Amino acid sequence: MAVVLIIDDSPTEVHIMRTALQRHGFETLAASDGNQGIELAREHRPDLILMDVVMPGVNGFQATRRLARDPATADIPVVMITTKGEATDRIWGMRQGAVDYLVKPIGEEDLIAKAREWLNAGGS
Repeated sequence: MAVVLIIDDSPTEVHIMRTALQRHGFETLAASDGNQGIELAREHRPDLILMDVVMPGVNGFQATRRLARDPATADIPVVMITTKGEATDRIWGMRQGAVDYLVKPIGEEDLIAKAREWLNAGGS
């Protein structure tokens, strides 16, 4: 069973994504900020990370860059899911190491399809 790490400071967003993913057979982990997310990624080696951008402390861009540059986590795909929908935000997110960039709100069908897409791309 694939493990998805959700990194988002909104308990509501985490609940929505976690519920949808679990309903479709995924295991989930959650972190409320970038630092905690990096620690969980190193410890648990999830199959996929869903990353918010706007968070206190280490934001999603910074956390994604750290994960992408760390040999222990560099092979874990990071999909950014955020309210920051400008083209420059998308470009910056991809430059930090994200494999995809989605703008909130995202529906359950789209979330599950995107998770499966990247899990299948990674061979999981």
